[in-house]
Amino acid sequence: MQLGKVALLGVGLLGGSLGRALRQRGHAREVVGFARRAETIKECDLAGATDRTTLDLADAVQGADLVVLGTPLGEMAAMARRILPSVPPNAIVTDVGSVKASVVSELEPLLAARGVAFVGSHPMAGGEKSGVLASRSDLFEGATCVITPTAHTVPEALARVRSLWEGVGARVLLLTPEAHDTLVSRSSHLPHIVAAELARFVLDPRQPAEQRDLCATGFRSTTRIASGSPEMWRDICLANRDAVRRALSDHRDGLLTFENLLAAGDGPGLLEYFSQAKERRDAWCPPKQALAHLEPRTARTACP
Repeated sequence: MQLGKVALLGVGLLGGSLGRALRQRGHAREVVGFARRAETIKECDLAGATDRTTLDLADAVQGADLVVLGTPLGEMAAMARRILPSVPPNAIVTDVGSVKASVVSELEPLLAARGVAFVGSHPMAGGEKSGVLASRSDLFEGATCVITPTAHTVPEALARVRSLWEGVGARVLLLTPEAHDTLVSRSSHLPHIVAAELARFVLDPRQPAEQRDLCATGFRSTTRIASGSPEMWRDICLANRDAVRRALSDHRDGLLTFENLLAAGDGPGLLEYFSQAKERRDAWCPPKQALAHLEPRTARTACP
């Protein structure tokens, strides 16, 4: 199913990667970006992220078959209101936000009043770098993209959004908005908080000067995502605060279990703790030697 005009409202890492993938695969008749700064237009041209990019929001969405909200979570509702006068009544709107329940509950009825269908989506892809110049045409290949339909979702709209993500190589998973938020609070939001706290604690200027010299590959890998946008992660945690708090509570319980094993000098218990962690991670993401015989894309799918 080839898409018609796709409007990307926000052409950063995700929006830019989506535009590049759509254009490279010929999956859309036209990809138009909306930018707030003239400099971004030049960057979109340089990255090949859009067919054209405009500072005029009405121009971006007029005649669009599919509109993708790539704005920060805290700005999505305001952006949806801004496009209401210009977006075609038969258009479909989706997003790339990391939290779904609050976004879907607000945007679905807001857009439905104009006859526009909203279907929430969240591609599980990205990185610590931001901006369209960090975009990649293969960012979504083999990645999971969650789509969160509701009882009000029109089947045709769901099919179109599914086609969007499958057309750029993603594997689609359907979840309720609430189930999505619970699961990503553990697998996405909690890891970022842990990485941020490690960076804050270990790299605190009050630590000995030699501390930084002893931060090697393990620390670098574990804290990589702490370099993400502070504003974005503030908005994510606030929008999903109940689920994040539950995830933090469960994580604290696990750390307390480890602390008790350590305090007791329980060698067998500590071995079981680390062995269980290794077994579970290796089952999810096999070691590189176990993937050596697979094609690159298959290997990536085996280890998301």
